[in-house]
Parts: sequence; structure tokens; C-alpha cells
Amino acid sequence: MNFRLRFLRKALLVIVGIAVLGWMVMTLWNWVVPALFVGARAIDFAHALGLLILSRILFGGFRGHGGWRGRQQWRRWEQMTPEEREKFSKGSMCGRGKPQGDSV
Repeated sequence: MNFRLRFLRKALLVIVGIAVLGWMVMTLWNWVVPALFVGARAIDFAHALGLLILSRILFGGFRGHGGWRGRQQWRRWEQMTPEEREKFSKGSMCGRGKPQGDSV
């Protein structure tokens, strides 16, 4: 029961967040674009949501910053020894330049 309640709260928060972002896009568009461009018209809420989704696809993606890759890299960092961390920080394991101590 507790899981369902948390899930419903999160789902409601996501829906409210999307609605607020859509309203903000609609308000900003209707305030700025018709004033700047002759012939531009105001948009409604549905068009604002579509514009928001399109901009996320084109410019932002849907995973956010870090995502699962950030956690995976952090776990790898935690499992390294201090020597491996030092070597990694100097760039020898990152593929930036030649590894130190190796003569090719």
C-alpha cells in the first residue's frame, strides 16, 4: 500500500510539473514571439506541450544529466584502489595521451 501511495504521489508530481512547464512555454511564447515577429500568432496549451516535447527531443533528451551512466562510473570509481584513482586522474586510463611509464 505504501508503494502505491508513493507511486501515485510521484505520478501526480510529474503530471503537475508537465502542466506547469507547458503553461510556462505557452505564456512565454505568447508574450515574446508575436511581439518580435510579424505574422506570428499565439499558441494554445496543447501546442505549448508539443513545443516543449519537441525542444526536449531536439536539445535535451529525456534522461537528464548523469543518468544511469553517472552512477555506473561512480561505482567503478569506488571500486578502484588509490593507485588506480591516481592513475585515472592523471589521464593514463582515460585515453588522453600516452600512459605514463610505458615506452612505445
